[in-house]
Amino acid sequence: MKIKAPKGTADTFPPVSEEWERVGSIMAQRARCYGYGLIKTPVFERTELFTRSIGAATDIVKKEMYTFEDRAGRSMTLKPEETAPVVRAYIEHGLDKRPGLTKLYYMEPIFRYERPQSGRYRQHHQFGVEAIGSADPSLDAEVMRLLMDIYAVLGLEELVLRVNSVGCSSCRGAFREKLRDALSPALNLFCEDCRRRYGENPLRLFDCKNEKCRELLSDGPFIDDNLCEGCGSHFRRVLSLLELLDVPFVKDGKLVRGLDYYTRTTFEVVSGELGAQNAVGGGGRYDGLVELLGGRPTPCVGFGTGMERVLAVMKEQDLRCGMQGPPAVFLALLGDRPRERGLKLMYELRQAFIHADTDYFDGSLKAQLRQANKRGFRLVIIIGEEELAGKSAKIKDMLTGEEEKILLVEAVERIKAICS
Repeated sequence: MKIKAPKGTADTFPPVSEEWERVGSIMAQRARCYGYGLIKTPVFERTELFTRSIGAATDIVKKEMYTFEDRAGRSMTLKPEETAPVVRAYIEHGLDKRPGLTKLYYMEPIFRYERPQSGRYRQHHQFGVEAIGSADPSLDAEVMRLLMDIYAVLGLEELVLRVNSVGCSSCRGAFREKLRDALSPALNLFCEDCRRRYGENPLRLFDCKNEKCRELLSDGPFIDDNLCEGCGSHFRRVLSLLELLDVPFVKDGKLVRGLDYYTRTTFEVVSGELGAQNAVGGGGRYDGLVELLGGRPTPCVGFGTGMERVLAVMKEQDLRCGMQGPPAVFLALLGDRPRERGLKLMYELRQAFIHADTDYFDGSLKAQLRQANKRGFRLVIIIGEEELAGKSAKIKDMLTGEEEKILLVEAVERIKAICS
């Protein structure tokens, strides 16, 4: 019996892996332009990190975590999100002792036991940033601008940025009671999960994807209409800065996100290309998380975006972001002596950072040209006995069919000139 990959996971290989590589490179490049540096954390953490930070009543903790005991009987969990591990590392390694703002980005595997669907896997990969150390509303606007910049550079279209504020512990606590009072008469009409959420944390009702439940919630009340003075002022400033930075958005009072650590600003980017589970990325402010995990009170804001979901939207919109041309040069080598000289040239090209490859099956010229065309090479260097005798080679452009004769000693510089 063949062993297959676990359900909800995927193998990635060329040409899709080249798309991955390029997308990841663009994301990292944009983050560095905004002053963020790379952080990497372990693939598993102590389970307590997530139960304390994400919230015991959330679907992630209740239904979706991969949790196991190690050989010493300690409960460990494959990380279902990355913000809590980043904050744990920030505290553990004394980054909070450094002056000023800490700005970090990551690209990590994430594990959630979810129903697999388009762009959503049980092991997926998340790119994100965390800005730790300032409550300035301009940071909220910055991380949203960065996220939309990334999508724009990748060519994604028809995305909608939804923005809300979930307030602080003070105004959120008062709103919970107001929401319970408003929904109580119709509670029996909600789904079983929502009735449970009503008792544990009624804000979680806004996470429900059930159309009937969403309809029952459509008339409010909404938390953005019940913010305290400080949270209201912060939210208005964030929205005005988004307008200043030319970031289109939709104010959405029903947006709460699925993690309990969020405070004040929350946001989500959605696409019509992904069906019911349409979020491509999102994030928000989490000003209490550092203190909750044992550090000093420290304001923070960040976002995460799923790599698979980005690539799914790109596929639907017929976008390509692969390597800058698959390997640039294919060497068609005909005979033993031409092959020896051609292999030497191939490694000279690679030393010059030019992608180069050849045929390893001793095919005819026609077969090698067919292979080069199938693999997407534009340029083919042809070396046979006749070319070798003249210390030369032919360069064939596969798009135009044109051929050019060059000296072998000048081949690397000529190829560099053509590829530049």
